[in-house]
Amino acid sequence: MFKDYNMNQLVLPLDLTVKLQENDIAFSIHHLVESIPDEAFNAFVHHTGCPSYHPRMVLKVILCGYTQSAFSGRKIEALTKDSIRMMWLAQGYEPSYRTINRFRVHPEMKELIRECFVQFRCQLVEEKLIDQEAIFIDGTKIEANANKFTFVWKKAVEKHHKNLIEKSNQLYNELLENQIIPEIQQEAQEQLSIEELAQIAEKLEEVIEDYTEKIDNSKDVDLRKQLRSERKTPKQILKQVYDWITRKQKYEKDFEIFGTRNSYSKTDKDATFMRMKDDYMQNGQLKAGYNVQIATEGQYTLAYGVFSNPTDTKTLKPFLDTIEEKYFTLPEHIVADGGYGSEQNYEDILTKRHRIPLITYNHYLNEQKRKFKNDPFKTSNWVYDETSDTYTCPNEKQLTFQSHSTRTDKTGFKREFKVYECEDCTGCPLRTYCTKSQEGNNRKLMVNEKWEQQKEYVRNKLSDEKTGSIYRQRKIDVEPVFGFLKANLGFSRFSVRGKSKVENEIGLALMAVNLRKYVARG
Repeated sequence: MFKDYNMNQLVLPLDLTVKLQENDIAFSIHHLVESIPDEAFNAFVHHTGCPSYHPRMVLKVILCGYTQSAFSGRKIEALTKDSIRMMWLAQGYEPSYRTINRFRVHPEMKELIRECFVQFRCQLVEEKLIDQEAIFIDGTKIEANANKFTFVWKKAVEKHHKNLIEKSNQLYNELLENQIIPEIQQEAQEQLSIEELAQIAEKLEEVIEDYTEKIDNSKDVDLRKQLRSERKTPKQILKQVYDWITRKQKYEKDFEIFGTRNSYSKTDKDATFMRMKDDYMQNGQLKAGYNVQIATEGQYTLAYGVFSNPTDTKTLKPFLDTIEEKYFTLPEHIVADGGYGSEQNYEDILTKRHRIPLITYNHYLNEQKRKFKNDPFKTSNWVYDETSDTYTCPNEKQLTFQSHSTRTDKTGFKREFKVYECEDCTGCPLRTYCTKSQEGNNRKLMVNEKWEQQKEYVRNKLSDEKTGSIYRQRKIDVEPVFGFLKANLGFSRFSVRGKSKVENEIGLALMAVNLRKYVARG
């Protein structure tokens, strides 16, 4: 005997919620989106034309698709036709992939995603799943939707631009010396602008027209032949000038795209070429990508940011600004790894934000090793006499204070150094171990007192039982989020181009990770 099976009979229930499990992720998605204030959806209202799908419904459908590792519009559209949870969230509607794609790249979508993170954090606080004592910050590089060999390098553009300036200046001087064109008014002596090159081209055209007119009015064959020969040179120069104008326009556009970056991709101009951890080519080839920064607590992503800068050090300040402006008030402790440790970041967190940075710095781990502590040639192990303001080198020579020095980095941040110099390094038997300077030059030591004080502050905090335990939590809090995103969710490459669209997509993916963890917690 078999259980009743009849394809020609209506089967109840028609309410799809009955078919969903009690803790199905669809209920969490529904609850999250419904908690977003109505004002956030006002930008999607249209007063003319055919009524559009409700943005709450489309947002639920997209979030649900991302939780099921469906990142393309066509896959999400397919799920609305055969997934029970998607049918329930869409309530019978079947938005097309075009509608889904247009919605997720909508300019106002960024605000909707931000509201999702704000409401989700409020939910975590209400359920006491996070204690708001610290945030854990880390970054990862994700490959952009760009071709591999479409790079444009800043150094190459600078080199070609410099050659163009030299050639154009030389040509202009030759034209003046040979009295082919009259002098033009220059704004700057260093290089000719596009407008000034256009003026040179205009003068050359006048010269060529003058030759042409003389040729047309002359009946002497030999004279006409001579004039044509003379006209050939300005015509060639004119062609060269037009080529320079085109190239100069391209170079200036390139510099505008570069900004502070050293490269960009022709396919996705906001993407920068970076060294990825998952180098499937096994040759260290740089690939176009974005630096994604997240702030977590309890393995939940509470805020995120997308940067074109491949290094983490320069992203911390703007990321913290974004968190304070758009997400939540910073907790007491800010935790990150050694990639974020710098004088500028420590000063920003301590003096501007009045928070405690639990952030290591380069060589922090090495300093904890016995080999480092026993190495007499490490300047941090040299004896300092505060009374005489001198350091003692391994050869028992005194390094006395000589002068103050200031260094300014590309961002304009200034670092103050005290310069010390050894009294006499002549004939020192330890010279080769101590310095690489040439014979005859004494060993110099540059000390940044503020940086040393900051490092001492961090060392004390990390050795403290309470703050040290918070820092040790970092590895099991923020790093598993990236592992879940890439390995479990399968999100390893962006499917959209442009920083604004990329921000929307990574926001949806990170929220999908949050929802899956939230549902699986019980």
